[in-house]
Amino acid sequence: MTKEQLRIIITGGGTGGHLFPGIAVAQEIKRRNPAARILFAGTGRAVDKEGLSRYGFEARTMHCGALKGGGIMGKLRTMLGLPMSLLEALRLLREFKPALVFGVGGYVTGPVIVAARLLGIPAAIHEQNSVPGLANRQLGRVARRVFLSIPGSEGYFRPRKCYFSGNPVRQEIIKAAALPPAEEPVLLILGGSQGAHRLNTLLPEAVGGILAELPAGFRVIHQTGREDESVSREAWKKLGVEAEVGAFFKDMARIYRPASLMVSRAGATTLAELTVLGKVAILIPFPFAADNHQEKNADYLVAAGAAMMFRERDLTPAVLGRAIVEILNNNESRHEMEKQVRKLARPEAAVAIVDECEKLMVS
Repeated sequence: MTKEQLRIIITGGGTGGHLFPGIAVAQEIKRRNPAARILFAGTGRAVDKEGLSRYGFEARTMHCGALKGGGIMGKLRTMLGLPMSLLEALRLLREFKPALVFGVGGYVTGPVIVAARLLGIPAAIHEQNSVPGLANRQLGRVARRVFLSIPGSEGYFRPRKCYFSGNPVRQEIIKAAALPPAEEPVLLILGGSQGAHRLNTLLPEAVGGILAELPAGFRVIHQTGREDESVSREAWKKLGVEAEVGAFFKDMARIYRPASLMVSRAGATTLAELTVLGKVAILIPFPFAADNHQEKNADYLVAAGAAMMFRERDLTPAVLGRAIVEILNNNESRHEMEKQVRKLARPEAAVAIVDECEKLMVS
């Protein structure tokens, strides 16, 4: 296959944490080979559609249910539908004829990776989290290469298949990291691509208790998810705090850049982005994440002195407010945390992954 004819399928999605690493890999492929044709085989969720819309990549919705969660009937429907999902994936691969299938996680990845194995097409998967999801644990047996982001996750896969690449971040994030930081005190609140109701209610309460102690020029950028956007906007308005509030921000590089401090869930892709950008964070892991993987993700940064973490069940507005004030009002401590967080950055992750994938395509 000539370079001009290169076709690759990237499969997965359902959350920004799965989708954005795939976009980062696709950007690196296109940087090397502008003629390459890349197809995203993912879910029909809004996050996939909105996340891909600004990049111009082709997309195909795959039909596959989740094996984890959804109750007994949901699992039964998924199991009964697996043969049809596999046939759909086989048909897609025969039509598109990819040289490689790259999985970024999520239940939709399963049939496409298995179909690649059956057709003899090289397949690789990427695991963003400290604890692999159910789909990737199983697919690690099928894929030729397993790319990892956080030390410790290699214990779930065959050692010979593992490659510690880090978690790839999009080109616009890497470019933003090279720009000088903004000077004004900005609190960035991220609940992940789906939003986080508890963070949305907790943060205005926390800030409301420390208004007199906040530095001059303090303002907020708050990603809320769809359900809490209007309520959160009104909460900041009542406090008299300047706030940019949005359900979902497409231009995350613009949103990240001015942040002096982040309060965030601990999804692996968000953590990868904040390390590349050198952002200090207070992490509040989603308590119901599968296998408690968000808390384990956060532990990796906390152990390096690169972030603070609070468990949601232990957190009060007063405790969170005090942590925000201590970080924003102590430049020396904050700059030291910024140094530590940058040491964990892997801005070259997409390059490393594509290097290895090129080897798979010619082996």
